[in-house]
Amino acid sequence: MNELDERTRAGIILVGSTLGPFFLCDPEHDGARIAPGLEAIRALDVAAAAKEWPFVSEEPAHAALEKMRAGLEAGLDAEDLVWEYRRLFVGPAAKPAPPWGSVYTDKDMVVFGASTMELRDWMRKSGIALTKGESDEPEDHIGLMLELLAWLSEERPELVKTFLSDHLLTWSSHFLEQLETAAEHPFYEGLAELTRASLEGMQSKFDLEIEYPRYYR
Repeated sequence: MNELDERTRAGIILVGSTLGPFFLCDPEHDGARIAPGLEAIRALDVAAAAKEWPFVSEEPAHAALEKMRAGLEAGLDAEDLVWEYRRLFVGPAAKPAPPWGSVYTDKDMVVFGASTMELRDWMRKSGIALTKGESDEPEDHIGLMLELLAWLSEERPELVKTFLSDHLLTWSSHFLEQLETAAEHPFYEGLAELTRASLEGMQSKFDLEIEYPRYYR
């Protein structure tokens, strides 16, 4: 059965729409877009939020949210936050945990690899046109995929489980584990932990069997 109840759909929307932009947006250059989300995290009642965060049990949700909140105490555009985002996701130095699926699943470890094309083909066949705004990122950027997950839950809920099992969960935990290790700032460490726990929680809730590919990185 592919139907999702309203509470489940709302939980998926919360996860995708809240966390996705933090992977996509530079806290300084894209500050106008993500400032409301960052401010909400900084002002969070962590204990209360952890009890309500979907798909994750209270203790790990509390730990991850507290790291994210603590990481914003110095400000939404603090220098260490901005530079950690750029170190992790922009460069110019080699990224310790690249945010694109094909880097891990394509034998050539390239952006716009085979898995990107598979996702693009699935979207085309499903009648999905991804609105990326000013972003020119490949479709399998973790931030774009989280935002797409939220959109699917709202507009095309019958596709959520297929998207998770065939395109996102195939690589997300592998990437997010690397990001947890690589992160040197509590906000991004907590973001990696909460995202992984949320996606794995969806996998458990929906009892999805994932065919994991070989990872080349």
